[in-house]
Amino acid sequence: MDEQASLLALFTSSFLAATLLPGGSEAVLFGVLTAYPELYWSALGVASVGNTLGGMSSYAIGLFLPDEKAFFEKSGGNLRGLAWVRNYGSPILLLAWVPIIGDLLCVAAGWLRINWILAMLFMAAGKFARYWAIAAAISP
Repeated sequence: MDEQASLLALFTSSFLAATLLPGGSEAVLFGVLTAYPELYWSALGVASVGNTLGGMSSYAIGLFLPDEKAFFEKSGGNLRGLAWVRNYGSPILLLAWVPIIGDLLCVAAGWLRINWILAMLFMAAGKFARYWAIAAAISP
């Protein structure tokens, strides 16, 4: 796989990993950085943007949930994420990268109509920090 295809696969993987679909993009990031170490910053950027856009798609799902019953069903009966977003606001989205609860935080932020720009900025910062830590750990 060439560099462009690797980055496209990383973008796709990171986007899908941040939606309500299961999956992780860490293995793809590892593969890209192993095959193309010179793409270090490009890979971090692509993974962070893809993962943030995926998180924002979960935010958008929250915008379309009509009532608390629909949110309760979408969250699998767990309203903890909703309480966290109510208590802490957009800064809680620094944790949007955390498996399982991150998706709930993004949906809750949308449902509560948290400012989308602040939501995206905090989400992006947390997701970039996670990818940077992973990349730093696997790079020589």
